[in-house]
Amino acid sequence: MSARGPYAKGEAKRKEILRVALDVVAEMGCRGASNREIAQRAGLSQAGLAHYFGSREELYMAILRTRDERDAAEFVGPQPDIDGFLALMEHNTHVPGLVQLYIEFSAEASIGLHPAHEFFTERYRWVRGQLEQAVHTAQASGEVGPAADPGEIATLMVAAADGLQQQWLLDRTIDMPARLRRLWDGIVAHSHRTAAPV
Repeated sequence: MSARGPYAKGEAKRKEILRVALDVVAEMGCRGASNREIAQRAGLSQAGLAHYFGSREELYMAILRTRDERDAAEFVGPQPDIDGFLALMEHNTHVPGLVQLYIEFSAEASIGLHPAHEFFTERYRWVRGQLEQAVHTAQASGEVGPAADPGEIATLMVAAADGLQQQWLLDRTIDMPARLRRLWDGIVAHSHRTAAPV
């Protein structure tokens, strides 16, 4: 068998494990999801799981990356505007375990030596860039006033989204997409009332 064969099989199995792990964490949360449950659903022993992911932290980082890739393909690519962002936030209300994992790791990433630090630094840069582009698109259509600052708006929207996710984990009555929509509507209204950057 060629070297490519085992490598391709290994990559396919790794992707299968991540698909399974996404479901398990979405259902049970990062604290409730056990390596045993993930391994069992993936048709592996715990030792077999450790062959693909040497530590729980490594597995969870891979889950976050896979989640972002899936969400970007489903929500950002087809609808690269504020509605796509709000649709993603609506989707998050159906995967509380993944929201919990994201919130926990993003907080831990503020520690410079944490393995998630670089990932979240790059991730925040990417998300702000996507939202800045959404603002530029809204300005081109006339929805947002020309003097608004896309970078500032993007930073505020990301901060609001993360803060709302944290609160939502504690109180599921909070309607994250609706509150973000009201924030966006306020930004839009303000952008037409002032010549100063929003």
